[in-house]
Amino acid sequence: MRIPRIYHPTSSLSIGQTVELSAEAANHVGRVLRMQVDQALELFCGDGHNYPAVIMQADKRKVVVQIKAQRSNPSESNVKIHLGQAISRGDRMDFVLQKSVELGVTEITPLFTERCGVKLSGERLLKKTEQWQKIVISACEQSGRSHVPVVHPALSLEHWLQKLPQALRLTLDPGAATPLAQQQVTAEQIQLVIGPEGGFSEPEVTLTTTYNFHPIRLGPRVLRTETAALAALTVLQYQFGDLS
Repeated sequence: MRIPRIYHPTSSLSIGQTVELSAEAANHVGRVLRMQVDQALELFCGDGHNYPAVIMQADKRKVVVQIKAQRSNPSESNVKIHLGQAISRGDRMDFVLQKSVELGVTEITPLFTERCGVKLSGERLLKKTEQWQKIVISACEQSGRSHVPVVHPALSLEHWLQKLPQALRLTLDPGAATPLAQQQVTAEQIQLVIGPEGGFSEPEVTLTTTYNFHPIRLGPRVLRTETAALAALTVLQYQFGDLS
């Protein structure tokens, strides 16, 4: 049986430390998994390590564990990818976030674009961002990652472009002359921007080019926004990262 992995929101953990799990994690361990005293689980806090632990107390409301060891987790790709993803309707955005974490993305910024068709602001946007971060954490628990990708606050495409540090910059364009397979990666940092259903508008295409994003294509077919992101991440990790 696979040992459950549980995220614990703290800056550090140490061997011998006794930890009370968060209410959400305690509910999962005690009520859903029905784990008992002396059973093993594994904590991580985002520092790149795994922390094998043993349950000291467990009921439906409170779970206390003791950390028994610290182990480095070599699950991160040597290519750091920041995904700028146009916000899509329904659960498609959730799907992209989940699968992009499994594929090794390190940062995600949801983007408002001319054709994204999603209106979020104020409290609704704050709650949605919190939900997206929880999806990312859950994907880390499932996929075995111990670094937690950050979901940045949603921005307009232009504001995101203005804030970016130096990196190799790529945007998917079905009409681009260069296929992704021929793209040369000369940096460990990659910024990948994916447009909405219907694609970027012409002014947005021009804007990305102004900020040195290189248009690349993925084969002869037009992909849906969620398919495009995952296909591009897979190719990048296969050619330059840790998928082989």
